[in-house]
Amino acid sequence: MKITEIAFVCYPVTDLKRARKFYEGTLGLTESRFFGNDEMGMVEYDIGPHTLAIGKGAEQFKPSAGGGAVALEVDDFDEAVKRVRDGGYVFVSEPWDTPVCNAAVISDPDGNTVLIHRRKPAA
Repeated sequence: MKITEIAFVCYPVTDLKRARKFYEGTLGLTESRFFGNDEMGMVEYDIGPHTLAIGKGAEQFKPSAGGGAVALEVDDFDEAVKRVRDGGYVFVSEPWDTPVCNAAVISDPDGNTVLIHRRKPAA
């Protein structure tokens, strides 16, 4: 067996409507596909060649604050930080600057880790 690519990343959520408000309203993602319904379903967001999904379904598929993380590349880091603050969300790690990027860590409403990230132009 050879793994050729990542098919998608999926975060479990406890309330699809609340999660969609965060991912679509605050982060500005656009639904690519929706399966099921608001009580038990999955929303997929195509981001470049990749897909981030959020879903509520199987009992054993639960959010975990200590679980994985997704880093979302943004075109305007300052605007992304402002949208998060304006949405009333708290930074787990306040925005920081490195020689190669800007980044900040937030949590979605279920405690899943989301990084807001912006690569700097090559020096």
